[in-house]
Amino acid sequence: MRRILSAALAWGLIAFATAAHADEPPHFTYAPAPPGTLVQSTVVYLAGEAMHSQWRTVLSKTATQWYLSLYAIDGTTYHLTYRSPSGGTPFPAHGPHITGASIVGAGEFMGSGVQQAVILSHDAAGGGCGTARLDVLFLDAAMQMPMSTLTLENRCYLSAKVVHGANGDALAVTGPIRNGNAIEVATATLTFHNGRWTQSPRAFRMVTGG
Repeated sequence: MRRILSAALAWGLIAFATAAHADEPPHFTYAPAPPGTLVQSTVVYLAGEAMHSQWRTVLSKTATQWYLSLYAIDGTTYHLTYRSPSGGTPFPAHGPHITGASIVGAGEFMGSGVQQAVILSHDAAGGGCGTARLDVLFLDAAMQMPMSTLTLENRCYLSAKVVHGANGDALAVTGPIRNGNAIEVATATLTFHNGRWTQSPRAFRMVTGG
């Protein structure tokens, strides 16, 4: 009997977890649709991991402009709440120099149960190898609007991944840095504590968040 109850409890927990993360309708729509060609779309729980609380982070582009759109679900429709470049971060308006962008993923950097979205982009303006940029967006509870909490920049290139840990999530960011006359590859860990971001070691330029 104990084994049967344990199995039932385990299946119940699995079913609950699956329901909490699988509540997205199979045939959803965007209102309005992302501009241009859809490049990448991922689910993020900006408002917490409750049912009917999914958001989507969407990258799209036209011949001359990249777009980042954030949508909140209502029924079977994702409604637009934020779009860059008109909303600001991370893309400049009339930005033909943006040569690429990607959604790294989402992590619970600022507290348990609520996620933030991580975006990488590259701007070729200014010559040379250009500038790589990492942005972390969160949902401002008071304004109910996605906003930037961290912007990190580096010459040429950046890569990033979300690291899940027992004490919360962190970002591992890698890119080339100058050390004297040499170019080295550095990796820094970024964590959020007491209202601010900390980078260890301080390898890359924190535009905002530090």
